[in-house]
Amino acid sequence: MLSGRVPDLSAMQLLCAVDRSGSLSAAAQEMGYTQQAASSRMRSLEGQIGAELVRRSPTGSQLTQTGRLVAGWAQGVLSAAERMDFGISALHERRASRMRLAASLTTSAHLVPTWLVELHRQQVRVGAKPTDVELITGNSAKVIDLVRDEKAAVGFIETPELPRDLKHRVVAEDELVLVVAPDHSWSRRRAGVTLEQVARTSLVTRERGSGTRRALELILKHELPDVEVAAPAVELSTEGAINAAIGGGLAPGVVSRLAVADDLALGRLREVKIRDHHLTRPLAAIWRTGRYPSQGPSRDLVAIAARDALAA
Repeated sequence: MLSGRVPDLSAMQLLCAVDRSGSLSAAAQEMGYTQQAASSRMRSLEGQIGAELVRRSPTGSQLTQTGRLVAGWAQGVLSAAERMDFGISALHERRASRMRLAASLTTSAHLVPTWLVELHRQQVRVGAKPTDVELITGNSAKVIDLVRDEKAAVGFIETPELPRDLKHRVVAEDELVLVVAPDHSWSRRRAGVTLEQVARTSLVTRERGSGTRRALELILKHELPDVEVAAPAVELSTEGAINAAIGGGLAPGVVSRLAVADDLALGRLREVKIRDHHLTRPLAAIWRTGRYPSQGPSRDLVAIAARDALAA
Protein backbone atom coordinates (compact mmCIF):
# COMPACT_ATOMS: atom_id res chain seq x y z
CA MET A 1 0.00 0.00 0.00
CA LEU A 2 1.27 3.47 -0.91
CA SER A 3 1.90 6.00 1.84
CA GLY A 4 0.17 9.35 2.01
CA ARG A 5 3.33 11.01 0.73
CA VAL A 6 2.61 10.00 -2.88
CA PRO A 7 0.87 12.91 -4.68
CA ASP A 8 -1.98 12.49 -7.15
CA LEU A 9 -1.42 12.64 -10.90
CA SER A 10 -2.68 16.21 -11.39
CA ALA A 11 -0.22 17.50 -8.78
CA MET A 12 2.59 15.68 -10.58
CA GLN A 13 1.47 17.21 -13.88
CA LEU A 14 1.57 20.70 -12.36
CA LEU A 15 5.09 20.19 -11.01
CA CYS A 16 6.33 18.94 -14.39
CA ALA A 17 4.63 21.88 -16.12
CA VAL A 18 6.50 24.34 -13.87
CA ASP A 19 9.74 22.53 -14.71
CA ARG A 20 9.05 22.85 -18.46
CA SER A 21 7.92 26.46 -18.49
CA GLY A 22 9.96 28.01 -15.68
CA SER A 23 6.83 29.83 -14.57
CA LEU A 24 4.01 28.93 -12.21
CA SER A 25 1.60 31.18 -14.13
CA ALA A 26 2.48 29.50 -17.44
CA ALA A 27 2.05 26.10 -15.82
CA ALA A 28 -1.34 27.20 -14.48
CA GLN A 29 -2.41 28.27 -17.96
CA GLU A 30 -1.25 24.96 -19.43
CA MET A 31 -3.18 22.98 -16.83
CA GLY A 32 -6.29 25.15 -17.01
CA TYR A 33 -5.93 26.44 -13.42
CA THR A 34 -6.20 29.97 -12.12
CA GLN A 35 -2.96 31.42 -10.75
CA GLN A 36 -4.39 31.26 -7.23
CA ALA A 37 -5.45 27.62 -7.61
CA ALA A 38 -2.05 26.62 -8.98
CA SER A 39 -0.23 28.34 -6.10
CA SER A 40 -2.50 26.66 -3.57
CA ARG A 41 -2.01 23.28 -5.23
CA MET A 42 1.75 23.69 -5.20
CA ARG A 43 1.79 24.62 -1.51
CA SER A 44 -0.28 21.53 -0.74
CA LEU A 45 2.12 19.38 -2.74
CA GLU A 46 5.12 20.80 -0.88
CA GLY A 47 3.36 20.11 2.41
CA GLN A 48 2.61 16.56 1.33
CA ILE A 49 6.21 15.92 0.22
CA GLY A 50 7.62 17.74 3.23
CA ALA A 51 10.07 19.87 1.26
CA GLU A 52 10.28 23.03 -0.82
CA LEU A 53 9.87 22.07 -4.48
CA VAL A 54 9.58 25.44 -6.25
CA ARG A 55 11.59 28.59 -5.62
CA ARG A 56 9.63 31.66 -6.70
CA SER A 57 11.18 34.96 -7.81
CA PRO A 58 10.09 38.10 -9.72
CA THR A 59 11.55 36.58 -12.91
CA GLY A 60 9.80 33.21 -12.69
CA SER A 61 9.72 29.92 -10.83
CA GLN A 62 12.49 27.33 -10.74
CA LEU A 63 12.46 23.87 -9.21
CA THR A 64 14.74 23.28 -6.26
CA GLN A 65 17.12 20.34 -6.32
CA THR A 66 14.49 18.31 -4.49
CA GLY A 67 11.84 19.57 -6.90
CA ARG A 68 13.84 18.39 -9.91
CA LEU A 69 14.30 14.99 -8.30
CA VAL A 70 10.57 14.63 -7.60
CA ALA A 71 9.69 15.88 -11.12
CA GLY A 72 11.92 13.22 -12.63
CA TRP A 73 10.11 10.52 -10.67
CA ALA A 74 6.76 12.07 -11.55
CA GLN A 75 7.47 12.03 -15.27
CA GLY A 76 7.93 8.27 -15.17
CA VAL A 77 4.66 7.86 -13.27
CA LEU A 78 2.79 10.12 -15.72
CA SER A 79 4.11 8.23 -18.75
CA ALA A 80 2.97 4.95 -17.18
CA ALA A 81 -0.44 6.47 -16.39
CA GLU A 82 -0.89 7.58 -20.00
CA ARG A 83 -0.04 4.09 -21.24
CA MET A 84 -2.54 2.61 -18.79
CA ASP A 85 -5.21 5.10 -19.88
CA PHE A 86 -4.67 4.11 -23.50
CA GLY A 87 -4.71 0.39 -22.76
CA ILE A 88 -7.90 0.51 -20.68
CA SER A 89 -9.66 2.44 -23.43
CA ALA A 90 -8.63 -0.16 -26.00
CA LEU A 91 -9.62 -3.02 -23.67
CA HIS A 92 -13.16 -1.73 -23.40
CA GLU A 93 -13.37 -0.84 -27.10
CA ARG A 94 -14.21 2.78 -26.37
CA ARG A 95 -12.15 4.03 -29.28
CA ALA A 96 -14.01 5.81 -32.04
CA SER A 97 -13.46 4.38 -35.53
CA ARG A 98 -13.30 7.87 -36.99
CA MET A 99 -11.93 11.19 -35.74
CA ARG A 100 -12.22 14.62 -37.29
CA LEU A 101 -9.18 16.70 -36.45
CA ALA A 102 -8.49 20.37 -37.20
CA ALA A 103 -4.99 21.83 -37.25
CA SER A 104 -3.36 25.12 -38.11
CA LEU A 105 -1.09 25.19 -41.14
CA THR A 106 2.24 24.95 -39.32
CA THR A 107 1.16 22.13 -37.03
CA SER A 108 -0.60 20.19 -39.80
CA ALA A 109 2.43 20.37 -42.10
CA HIS A 110 5.22 19.68 -39.62
CA LEU A 111 3.91 18.02 -36.45
CA VAL A 112 0.51 16.37 -36.79
CA PRO A 113 1.64 13.68 -39.29
CA THR A 114 4.24 12.39 -36.83
CA TRP A 115 1.68 12.37 -34.02
CA LEU A 116 -0.83 10.45 -36.16
CA VAL A 117 1.78 7.83 -37.06
CA GLU A 118 2.48 7.30 -33.36
CA LEU A 119 -1.26 7.07 -32.61
CA HIS A 120 -1.58 4.36 -35.28
CA ARG A 121 1.39 2.45 -33.84
CA GLN A 122 -0.04 2.58 -30.32
CA GLN A 123 -3.41 1.30 -31.47
CA VAL A 124 -1.88 -1.58 -33.44
CA ARG A 125 0.37 -2.46 -30.51
CA VAL A 126 -2.58 -3.02 -28.15
CA GLY A 127 -4.76 -4.70 -30.75
CA ALA A 128 -7.19 -1.81 -31.23
CA LYS A 129 -8.69 -0.91 -34.58
CA PRO A 130 -6.74 2.05 -36.05
CA THR A 131 -8.77 5.23 -36.18
CA ASP A 132 -9.73 6.73 -39.53
CA VAL A 133 -8.67 10.38 -39.33
CA GLU A 134 -10.08 13.30 -41.30
CA LEU A 135 -7.70 16.26 -41.06
CA ILE A 136 -9.00 19.76 -41.77
CA THR A 137 -6.39 22.50 -42.11
CA GLY A 138 -6.73 26.26 -41.81
CA ASN A 139 -5.43 29.18 -39.81
CA SER A 140 -5.80 29.21 -36.04
CA ALA A 141 -9.01 31.26 -36.13
CA LYS A 142 -10.64 28.71 -38.44
CA VAL A 143 -9.52 25.81 -36.24
CA ILE A 144 -11.01 27.49 -33.17
CA ASP A 145 -14.32 27.95 -35.00
CA LEU A 146 -14.36 24.31 -36.13
CA VAL A 147 -13.87 23.02 -32.60
CA ARG A 148 -16.31 25.55 -31.14
CA ASP A 149 -18.98 24.53 -33.70
CA GLU A 150 -18.40 20.81 -32.96
CA LYS A 151 -17.09 20.17 -36.48
CA ALA A 152 -13.82 18.81 -35.07
CA ALA A 153 -13.23 16.79 -31.91
CA VAL A 154 -9.87 18.39 -31.20
CA GLY A 155 -7.77 21.12 -32.78
CA PHE A 156 -4.17 22.28 -32.74
CA ILE A 157 -3.51 26.02 -32.91
CA GLU A 158 -0.47 28.30 -32.89
CA THR A 159 -1.75 31.56 -31.48
CA PRO A 160 -0.93 33.03 -28.04
CA GLU A 161 -4.59 34.05 -27.70
CA LEU A 162 -6.11 30.83 -26.38
CA PRO A 163 -9.93 30.83 -26.53
CA ARG A 164 -11.46 31.19 -23.08
CA ASP A 165 -14.61 29.25 -23.95
CA LEU A 166 -12.65 26.13 -24.94
CA LYS A 167 -10.39 23.84 -22.95
CA HIS A 168 -6.74 23.71 -23.91
CA ARG A 169 -3.35 22.18 -23.23
CA VAL A 170 -0.09 23.73 -24.39
CA VAL A 171 1.81 20.88 -26.07
CA ALA A 172 4.89 22.64 -27.45
CA GLU A 173 6.71 25.93 -27.91
CA ASP A 174 7.46 27.17 -31.42
CA GLU A 175 10.30 29.54 -32.29
CA LEU A 176 9.69 32.45 -34.65
CA VAL A 177 12.65 33.56 -36.76
CA LEU A 178 13.40 36.53 -39.00
CA VAL A 179 14.41 35.42 -42.50
CA VAL A 180 15.45 37.26 -45.65
CA ALA A 181 16.61 36.53 -49.19
CA PRO A 182 20.32 35.61 -49.47
CA ASP A 183 21.12 38.92 -51.18
CA HIS A 184 19.15 41.10 -48.73
CA SER A 185 21.26 43.70 -46.92
CA TRP A 186 20.23 42.32 -43.52
CA SER A 187 21.77 38.93 -44.35
CA ARG A 188 25.24 40.50 -43.99
CA ARG A 189 24.61 41.98 -40.54
CA ARG A 190 26.41 39.69 -38.13
CA ALA A 191 25.09 41.66 -35.18
CA GLY A 192 21.56 41.33 -36.50
CA VAL A 193 18.83 43.95 -36.31
CA THR A 194 16.71 45.38 -33.51
CA LEU A 195 13.10 44.47 -32.86
CA GLU A 196 12.21 48.10 -33.60
CA GLN A 197 13.76 47.79 -37.06
CA VAL A 198 11.60 44.74 -37.65
CA ALA A 199 8.51 46.63 -36.48
CA ARG A 200 9.17 49.57 -38.80
CA THR A 201 9.79 47.33 -41.83
CA SER A 202 7.02 46.09 -44.12
CA LEU A 203 7.09 42.29 -43.94
CA VAL A 204 5.73 39.37 -45.89
CA THR A 205 3.00 38.11 -43.54
CA ARG A 206 0.23 35.57 -43.25
CA GLU A 207 -3.41 36.56 -43.55
CA ARG A 208 -5.45 37.87 -40.61
CA GLY A 209 -6.51 35.02 -38.36
CA SER A 210 -3.12 33.36 -38.68
CA GLY A 211 -1.47 32.38 -35.41
CA THR A 212 1.96 33.29 -36.76
CA ARG A 213 0.86 36.81 -37.62
CA ARG A 214 -1.04 37.31 -34.37
CA ALA A 215 1.90 36.08 -32.29
CA LEU A 216 4.20 38.68 -33.84
CA GLU A 217 1.59 41.43 -33.46
CA LEU A 218 1.26 40.71 -29.75
CA ILE A 219 5.02 40.56 -29.23
CA LEU A 220 5.50 43.94 -30.92
CA LYS A 221 2.59 45.47 -28.99
CA HIS A 222 4.05 44.26 -25.69
CA GLU A 223 7.70 45.11 -26.36
CA LEU A 224 7.24 48.31 -28.39
CA PRO A 225 3.93 49.89 -27.34
CA ASP A 226 4.87 53.34 -28.65
CA VAL A 227 6.19 52.24 -32.05
CA GLU A 228 3.95 52.41 -35.11
CA VAL A 229 4.20 49.04 -36.85
CA ALA A 230 4.59 49.14 -40.63
CA ALA A 231 1.83 47.74 -42.82
CA PRO A 232 2.54 44.35 -44.42
CA ALA A 233 4.35 44.28 -47.75
CA VAL A 234 1.99 41.49 -48.80
CA GLU A 235 -0.41 39.06 -47.09
CA LEU A 236 -0.24 35.41 -48.21
CA SER A 237 -2.07 32.33 -46.96
CA THR A 238 0.38 29.46 -47.51
CA GLU A 239 3.87 28.64 -46.29
CA GLY A 240 5.10 28.00 -49.81
CA ALA A 241 3.93 31.38 -51.08
CA ILE A 242 5.43 33.20 -48.10
CA ASN A 243 8.80 31.46 -48.39
CA ALA A 244 8.91 32.12 -52.13
CA ALA A 245 8.09 35.81 -51.66
CA ILE A 246 10.77 36.24 -48.99
CA GLY A 247 13.33 34.25 -50.99
CA GLY A 248 12.53 36.28 -54.09
CA GLY A 249 13.47 39.47 -52.27
CA LEU A 250 10.02 41.01 -51.87
CA ALA A 251 10.54 41.69 -48.14
CA PRO A 252 11.75 40.02 -44.94
CA GLY A 253 9.40 37.85 -42.91
CA VAL A 254 8.99 36.48 -39.39
CA VAL A 255 7.93 32.85 -39.61
CA SER A 256 8.01 29.57 -37.73
CA ARG A 257 11.39 27.89 -37.76
CA LEU A 258 9.56 24.69 -38.64
CA ALA A 259 8.28 26.30 -41.83
CA VAL A 260 11.68 27.42 -43.13
CA ALA A 261 14.00 24.67 -41.88
CA ASP A 262 14.56 23.22 -45.36
CA ASP A 263 14.99 26.62 -47.03
CA LEU A 264 17.55 27.65 -44.42
CA ALA A 265 19.45 24.36 -44.78
CA LEU A 266 19.56 24.72 -48.58
CA GLY A 267 20.55 28.40 -48.50
CA ARG A 268 17.39 29.67 -50.15
CA LEU A 269 16.74 31.87 -47.10
CA ARG A 270 19.00 33.42 -44.47
CA GLU A 271 18.20 33.82 -40.80
CA VAL A 272 18.82 37.24 -39.27
CA LYS A 273 19.33 37.59 -35.53
CA ILE A 274 16.96 39.89 -33.66
CA ARG A 275 19.16 41.45 -31.01
CA ASP A 276 18.22 40.77 -27.38
CA HIS A 277 15.02 38.95 -28.31
CA HIS A 278 14.04 35.31 -28.67
CA LEU A 279 10.57 35.09 -30.21
CA THR A 280 8.36 32.13 -29.31
CA ARG A 281 4.69 31.22 -29.24
CA PRO A 282 2.73 28.31 -27.74
CA LEU A 283 1.31 25.45 -29.77
CA ALA A 284 -1.83 24.20 -28.07
CA ALA A 285 -4.47 21.51 -28.33
CA ILE A 286 -8.06 22.69 -27.88
CA TRP A 287 -11.33 20.86 -27.27
CA ARG A 288 -14.82 21.75 -26.08
CA THR A 289 -15.49 20.38 -22.60
CA GLY A 290 -13.87 18.46 -19.78
CA ARG A 291 -10.48 18.75 -18.18
CA TYR A 292 -9.14 16.41 -20.88
CA PRO A 293 -10.48 15.51 -24.34
CA SER A 294 -13.10 12.76 -24.37
CA GLN A 295 -11.85 9.20 -23.90
CA GLY A 296 -10.51 7.76 -27.13
CA PRO A 297 -8.24 8.84 -29.99
CA SER A 298 -8.64 12.56 -29.33
CA ARG A 299 -7.27 12.22 -25.80
CA ASP A 300 -4.52 9.88 -26.96
CA LEU A 301 -3.43 12.25 -29.73
CA VAL A 302 -3.12 15.18 -27.31
CA ALA A 303 -1.08 13.01 -24.92
CA ILE A 304 1.21 11.97 -27.79
CA ALA A 305 1.69 15.60 -28.85
CA ALA A 306 2.62 16.68 -25.32
CA ARG A 307 4.95 13.71 -24.85
CA ASP A 308 6.64 14.40 -28.20
CA ALA A 309 7.34 17.99 -27.11
CA LEU A 310 8.94 16.78 -23.87
CA ALA A 311 11.22 14.43 -25.80
CA ALA A 312 12.30 17.11 -28.31
